Amino acid sequence: MTVPRPAAVVVLAAGEGTRMRSATPKVLHELGGRSMVGHALAAARALEPGRVAVVVRHERERVAAHVLEVDADALLVDQDDVPGTGRAVQVAMTALDAAAQAATADVVAAGHDVGGAAAGSVLDGAVVVVAGDVPLLDPGTLEQMLAAHAADGNAVTVLTTEVPDPTGYGRILREPGTGDVLGIVEEKDATDEQRAVAEINTSVYVFDATVLRSALARLGRDNAQGEVYLTDVLAIARRDGGRVRALRTDDRLSVEGVNDRVQLAVLRAELNRRLLEDWMRAGVTVVDPATTWVDVDVDLARDVTLLPNVQLHGATSIGEGATIGPDTTLTDVEVRAGATVVRTHGSLSVVGEGATVGPFAYLRPGTELGADGKIGTFVETKNTQIGTGSKIPHLSYVGDATIGEHSNIGAASVTVNYDGVNKHRTVIGSHARTGSDNMFVAPVVVGDGAYTGAGTVVRRDVPPGALAVSAGSQRNIEGWVQRSRAGTPAAEAAARARGTRDVAGLSPQARAERERAATAAIPVTPPPHLPGQPAQLDDPTDAPAGGTTNEGGTR
Repeated sequence: MTVPRPAAVVVLAAGEGTRMRSATPKVLHELGGRSMVGHALAAARALEPGRVAVVVRHERERVAAHVLEVDADALLVDQDDVPGTGRAVQVAMTALDAAAQAATADVVAAGHDVGGAAAGSVLDGAVVVVAGDVPLLDPGTLEQMLAAHAADGNAVTVLTTEVPDPTGYGRILREPGTGDVLGIVEEKDATDEQRAVAEINTSVYVFDATVLRSALARLGRDNAQGEVYLTDVLAIARRDGGRVRALRTDDRLSVEGVNDRVQLAVLRAELNRRLLEDWMRAGVTVVDPATTWVDVDVDLARDVTLLPNVQLHGATSIGEGATIGPDTTLTDVEVRAGATVVRTHGSLSVVGEGATVGPFAYLRPGTELGADGKIGTFVETKNTQIGTGSKIPHLSYVGDATIGEHSNIGAASVTVNYDGVNKHRTVIGSHARTGSDNMFVAPVVVGDGAYTGAGTVVRRDVPPGALAVSAGSQRNIEGWVQRSRAGTPAAEAAARARGTRDVAGLSPQARAERERAATAAIPVTPPPHLPGQPAQLDDPTDAPAGGTTNEGGTR
């Protein structure tokens, strides 16, 4: 079926939406990662119209800025103080005709011959009108309307549906026998008999531009609400001899508007249900659809598995065979084939093929994890590139860093990247092994194949293949707890342990001597001095009264 392209689509987005009780304009409220007017614009652009016009009024600057962010080519039209959808389409048609005339003038100015059309050129063809607060309206339904409109030669085609409770909606009045539409009557203007009609107007139309222009010029405000009704165009077109017909849809949620946050929540859940159903039919496993949410721009490959409590937002894409969740929220994150992301919060990041992330990881913008790499438990990364096969297994912060291939970053490591004014970068090469509890004071470079000892504070560059250590040698002061913390549970436990270890087989007299010795100073034999290491400190209990020791261990 060939679907004719419309000359224009008009999106009505001027309403205030007082029942939303929000500082945010109604059409800017989001579902599925897209504003309501954004959904309307996406459906409009799918029809490939000549122009898209958006009528704005309430919170004009905010709505207009958002519309142009979503669709830079949209024609913004301001509605004046005259209320009603009819007035909104009047100003839209005036702007569209002016744009058509300007386009013709540009063609003439370029030296092209347009015959006699230049002087009176106005918009010609089908004009689709949709509301900016009907977010589930899909392009397929609009294409059906356009096809029926063209095939039947209609002056007007209106989309309708039936609802259990039509209160508040305009009712469709049909001609007995033919089923053609006689008109639409609004709730406040309807008789009791008309209010009993269950078929309602969805505020979605296709008009012939010439018919619409003529009828709009004859609209008045003689109704209960004192507004200019667009619905009156249907009766005028019929009186003029035009054919007015309806296309009825059984999918009433697809044409339901949003007036309050309860309706927004219902449609948000329905949109998510439809998205997940489409993805499951395309080969994605969704273990628990009730707790899984995906935005409309998310892309999922075949054999992706989404575990419970997963939220995928923005332009997130998940590669084939990857597993996400449980308890994971990703925004604008690319996860490549075969990767696993568990209990993770991430944004603007890349997870390489076969890589693993989490649990309890935080991927901040600029994180790039290479193939088969690992970002483990309680790890936070930011603006960091991690090479193939490299791992940051646990309890670390790595920000503003580059890590080569097949390196391992020890637990509790931190790239100290901020000096209070500027951020600095840490570079760790390939096949490096850094110890636990390391601080990398940026800017600093650790070369390929280098090692660092546990507890090292790396302040200077480490050459390739070198071992960096910054801590002194360990010394044990025997008996310190029993001397300095006598009477504490620790001292008692130490005494028991020493007794169990040392007194087995001793005579009672020897045991008594042992206990007396435990309260005296115990000489310590220091280890031999190692080249390049500070001298071993003596037991401070041996220092004379008032004495001090320096870093070298001499008194």
